[in-house]
Amino acid sequence: MKLTLRVWRQPHADADGAMSTYEVDGISPDMSFLEMLDVLNERLILAGDDPVAFDHDCREGICGACSLVINGDAHGPERTTTCQLHMRSFEDGDTLDVEPWRAAAFPVVKDLVVDRSAFDRIIQAGGYITAPTGAAPEAHATPVPKPDADFAFEHAECIGCGACVAACPNGAAMLFTSAKVNHLGVLPQGAPERESRVLDMVAQMDEEGFGGCTLAGECATACPKGIPLFSITAMNREFLRAARKGR
Repeated sequence: MKLTLRVWRQPHADADGAMSTYEVDGISPDMSFLEMLDVLNERLILAGDDPVAFDHDCREGICGACSLVINGDAHGPERTTTCQLHMRSFEDGDTLDVEPWRAAAFPVVKDLVVDRSAFDRIIQAGGYITAPTGAAPEAHATPVPKPDADFAFEHAECIGCGACVAACPNGAAMLFTSAKVNHLGVLPQGAPERESRVLDMVAQMDEEGFGGCTLAGECATACPKGIPLFSITAMNREFLRAARKGR
């Protein structure tokens, strides 16, 4: 395959960025999108140019590090992570626009790399449980009803990639925050912080400068792990419950 890439280049956070055009050929349809970028970077390095900076780690669709907007879609045209997106999803001769996540709370560090530490601070505000450390308890020491376990597991699948923010027209982080709140909220281990968790995490989310949620639904559409849109309404109920209870 031969492709035309228009890639966002920005030397550092305070510099102005612009799209740069590159031609790449000899691309196998079985390559992942990141492998294709590796090919581009090898050629840039051999030519004495600065390689394109982009986030990646496990390349197995687990860590959430890869974060690219491809032709206007977070993670590209398939419902998967960028590292699991293969070049067979495109056609020979295609022109691909490759950009970083676009959100005020995710400032660009360099090229396609953005600072997503805002997510870390939201989790630090309440995404934990107060539990004694030491030996692991027996597997069934604390019974959990299956509907609650299924609900918790569904939300625990969130990998914190930020596609929900990038896809949202408002740059909201409600789907991410709701996944973290709902994951722990229905489990007995998360009960002691149930009220403070949702209040503190939502407050931190607002402090980070994410946009407001209008339930456009683009977040759930872009989520590679299928976190459902009703997760947001479930968190809203938790928030109202906690606010009325006054912690």
